[in-house]
Amino acid sequence: MKLHLEKRWKIAIGILVLAGMGLLILRNSPLAPMTKVTTAPVERVSLQVSLFGIGIVEARRNVLIGPTTAGRVARVLVDQGETVAAGQVLAEIDPIDLQARLAAARHGQARADSALAAAEAMGREAESRQATAEASARRYAALREQGFVSTEAERVKGHEFRAAEAARAASLANVAAARAEGERSRAEAEALARQLGNMRLLAPVAGLIVARELEPGSTAVAGQAVVRLVETDSFWLRVRIDQGRSAGLATGQTASIVLRSRPGETFTGKVARIEQLSDAVTEERIAMVAFDSLPAGLTLNEMAEVTVHMPARPPALAVPPAALVRQDGRSGVFLAIDGKAQFVPIRAGLRTASGVEVLEGLRGGEAVIVTRARPLADGDRVRVTDAGGAQS
Repeated sequence: MKLHLEKRWKIAIGILVLAGMGLLILRNSPLAPMTKVTTAPVERVSLQVSLFGIGIVEARRNVLIGPTTAGRVARVLVDQGETVAAGQVLAEIDPIDLQARLAAARHGQARADSALAAAEAMGREAESRQATAEASARRYAALREQGFVSTEAERVKGHEFRAAEAARAASLANVAAARAEGERSRAEAEALARQLGNMRLLAPVAGLIVARELEPGSTAVAGQAVVRLVETDSFWLRVRIDQGRSAGLATGQTASIVLRSRPGETFTGKVARIEQLSDAVTEERIAMVAFDSLPAGLTLNEMAEVTVHMPARPPALAVPPAALVRQDGRSGVFLAIDGKAQFVPIRAGLRTASGVEVLEGLRGGEAVIVTRARPLADGDRVRVTDAGGAQS
């Protein structure tokens, strides 16, 4: 049984060897089948480099609009998708006790004004008493020098003058305190009035409402957004570009933009900014691309395909991308020489949609095989045709 299996294996191996030899002989014989191919010349061209990336529509300027103090949302007057003008009322917050507090502050301001008026009147009276006491003290001092009054009487008048002077100083202090209290009451009333005014949320700029963050009845804390507004003329694209191909990317370069919602249209734009923080996980650089003319009906977070056009390189030896193949782990091209395909290894440089730069392996002027009816091997018989299939 073992000898029978070995015999069968030897027969199978012999058949495979004979088949391989037959295929080799047939491929290199005049009877070998011919593969139709087309060729293109190897020439110097200016390669147009472009960078491709996927972008998402964002807004450069977002405005979150909410109250400066806590309150309950009374009304929201706009909905997402609406365009609003600067100064338009967007929502109203229930002021709760704010109006009563403002009324109390205004009453306090009026009371402080009255206290200031009383203090100023008392100050004027103290000033008058001081002037009278001063004149009396001077007169008694002159009379004492003449011997008409005693020293004790002069001292009494001097004391009265110093008391009037102290009362005048106290009245000035009372006036200053009353004025400070009035200013405090006025500032408090003005602050409450501003808070009350902030209960009506106004659009600071013209734009598009993209979200209602809170609904009527909700409680908003200070600084919490009720609606979100974006300036429509600030729409641009956040584009992610492979770091390995991003050399030479710069602001001001032109770009072609194809929105996912409009696959048949191409819009133009420019690189407005290159982010200094790349994505270390996806190994991508991030560029902001602005539209030259903003498309109508553009929506946030819409996806787009973006091609950034970089300056053309100086003329270099290049082959069409379709000519580049891999054979035995090497990159190269096939040449059609004397009716046979000949593989020539090359060292490729810059690769673009229009051509592949050849750094080594070709001199220029050769005709490289671009299309073929089937995969080629070195030495296959070929027949060169033009693009229409006519024999060249």
